[in-house]
Amino acid sequence: MTNSNGFLPITMEELLERGVSQPDFVYICGDAYVDHPSFGAAIITRILEHAGYSVGMIAQPDWRSDEDFIRFGKPRLAFLVSSGNIDSMVAHYTSARKKRSDDAYSPGNKAGKRPDRAVNVYCQKLRSIYGSSVPILIGGLEASLRRFAHYDYWDDAVHPSILVSSGADLLMFGMGEHSMLEIAALLNQGVPVHEITEVRGTCYMCAPADTPYGSAECPSFEQVCGNKAAYAKACKIQYDQQDEVYGKRILQRHGKQMLVQNPPALSLTQEEFDEIYTLPFMRTYHPIYEKEGGVPSIKEVRFSITHNRGCFGFCNFCSIALHQGRRMTTRSEASVLEEARYLTTLPDFKGYIHDIGGPTANFRHPSCEKQLKYGLCKGKKCLAPEPCKNLHVDHTEYLQLLRKLRALPKVKRVFIRSGIRYDYLICDDDDTFFRELVRYHVSGQLKVAPEHCSNHVLDMMGKPHIERYKLFQNRFYELTKSMNMEQYLVPYLMSSHPGSTVKDAIILACFLKEEGIRPEQVQDFYPTPGTISTCMFYTGLNPNTMEEVYVPRTAQEKSEQRALLQYFMPENHEKIRATLRKAGRVDLIGSGPHCLVPAGNHGTQNGKADSSRKNGHSAGGKNGKNQKQSAQQSRSGGHFSGKNQGNHRKGPAGSKGRKS
Repeated sequence: MTNSNGFLPITMEELLERGVSQPDFVYICGDAYVDHPSFGAAIITRILEHAGYSVGMIAQPDWRSDEDFIRFGKPRLAFLVSSGNIDSMVAHYTSARKKRSDDAYSPGNKAGKRPDRAVNVYCQKLRSIYGSSVPILIGGLEASLRRFAHYDYWDDAVHPSILVSSGADLLMFGMGEHSMLEIAALLNQGVPVHEITEVRGTCYMCAPADTPYGSAECPSFEQVCGNKAAYAKACKIQYDQQDEVYGKRILQRHGKQMLVQNPPALSLTQEEFDEIYTLPFMRTYHPIYEKEGGVPSIKEVRFSITHNRGCFGFCNFCSIALHQGRRMTTRSEASVLEEARYLTTLPDFKGYIHDIGGPTANFRHPSCEKQLKYGLCKGKKCLAPEPCKNLHVDHTEYLQLLRKLRALPKVKRVFIRSGIRYDYLICDDDDTFFRELVRYHVSGQLKVAPEHCSNHVLDMMGKPHIERYKLFQNRFYELTKSMNMEQYLVPYLMSSHPGSTVKDAIILACFLKEEGIRPEQVQDFYPTPGTISTCMFYTGLNPNTMEEVYVPRTAQEKSEQRALLQYFMPENHEKIRATLRKAGRVDLIGSGPHCLVPAGNHGTQNGKADSSRKNGHSAGGKNGKNQKQSAQQSRSGGHFSGKNQGNHRKGPAGSKGRKS
């Protein structure tokens, strides 16, 4: 017998309707309940159901009382705990550590429906109620990225593994389908949770005497708390072993216990990936949220299709490499087309498929042939600072898929909004995909992520140099002009990333002025747990080289860098004038064509705008090179996820782009 509304049971009454008096698993989630394959909680619960297990769903429980946590009683096999699709602290706070007033993953877009550090709070509540009588398994992004000792930006301190702080029994990191089903089978066979130590994609705690052999050990929690070089070394070891082909177990001592991370889970096969999308997702939020206006996060994905996972782009500030991994997994053409046909049958479908993408939309293949056999190169990137000579670039399969989607009945347009890697695209000798992208798949604006223009900063970001972006930008506008189309690039930009000085921010501001780009919003670097860039922020060291990295830390400098990127806003002018004077760049104050801001009431040192390039300083601003040289040497072409920027960009005829 099935639940009357098609969702998984959220009450004991609904569970009993299914003929089940005790669920096998109870899933506790920090997000509202949205049964859609873009939400990790929906995938894990549906694959368990498909495997024959019963699951009760508790979404956004009130952690201040016991009532929600005892709704289903004690599950037969385990509690499953996740903060939801994103880290609860990122959901709650801006990069300036200010409390957010909204939450797209909560009903009515209202914040406050989950606690800070939700995984810890939920697990501790379960322990207080049930003790050790039932296993607690944690997963999702918050758990995955906090699996080792990690820098916590909000406390400005190093925290232990979330396994320690939460008191959970087992942690599943990455995309957890394989791990979850294997653990479920073992628990169902009666294997105690403390004996489940061989499952790939999991972490557990043990006594040092029980530590497995053949492992890579990184500096302990105690060492990384007191020594930043040890923290950087630990970060490098952790990233070096995140490959399913050659990755070893990783050990990290926490006091009298040892954290053991098993090698990453094997990627889904295409057949397994396809099967997920045959499961009976309701593809919307639970009807209990209707009276609150629904859950906003469904809007972006309701008519979007995921065709891949993973990203070999491997930006240093992005969480994908440590969570989804760098290896590409793709769905079959038949599976994607079947989902698209289903979308066209929904009553609110208007003829537009909003996205055919994933972490990176235009990746359908491994980065090179040897990746499948030997894994991805340790400490190297496929696209930065220059494309690897072994890079395999081919858009043929993706192009064919898009053509078939465009041809479906009831489909008016198919857009690509989740992110094109322009540095990969520009490497394709065949520009057929580029042409069809511009003609058919851009909704007025194409979002791309150069992030910065200073090559020094781009190196710290793990991004390609600015020349790649310029090649792409020039070709994009050539194509739009030849097709008589009014379309614009919307570049994502990041301020205050490790390595970025005020001089680098000035270089970027001059670049934006020269290119006619006016970002309405700028993303400050956000030090989220587990990334290489966060390691740089905390330690002041590049973990790959152990060289020192400049880090803009103060609120004042971050504000100065952000203001420079929005040089055109009058409310920023006084701050920018002060910053430019302090940096010795008064040549950028005044009415000259290269100037960033007008002189204002105070003028410059000489009482008037100085448009000359004194002492070798220029709009480029570094090492005494002139403006043209600096602009040429510092252009390039990247989530952190979650940026929401609207930019204006002058088109090829000098017209202004539409607001994003």
